[in-house]
Amino acid sequence: MADSSSSPSQSFVTKHWEGYKDFWCERFSFLNNYSKFVKRDKPLPPWSNSDVEAFIALDPVNGPALKTAREAVNFGLTGSVIGAVSTAGFAWKYSRSLHGAGLSFLAGGVFGWTFGQEVANHWLQLYRFDALAAQTKFLEWWQEKNERRS
Repeated sequence: MADSSSSPSQSFVTKHWEGYKDFWCERFSFLNNYSKFVKRDKPLPPWSNSDVEAFIALDPVNGPALKTAREAVNFGLTGSVIGAVSTAGFAWKYSRSLHGAGLSFLAGGVFGWTFGQEVANHWLQLYRFDALAAQTKFLEWWQEKNERRS
């Protein structure tokens, strides 16, 4: 008697799901760099600005990239504030709808952050750096530093 748990339709669904999962895992493979820091039994302790500045001073390759990536956040925050306030203001002015202004505020913040990051990308020439590698190196340095303390 044939095993009903391995029907052809389940095999198709399993193959489809695996293909779908592989597709997205390939697109988000950069998250694997962070998984060893996120999926820990004991989380890393928080760091301060002085810890980041110490890393920037110690690492001549990844330090400047990390510093530039941290400066890019200010562009994103500025864009987010401008986008959120201006879109919510226009929505409130023309519709007088509280929920519309709230949604415009949220959407404007996201769009403004994206636009600010694009400005930072060109202004600070972030395309020349590998900010992900710099952040990963900082986390490795922070992990090693804390393991030596223990």
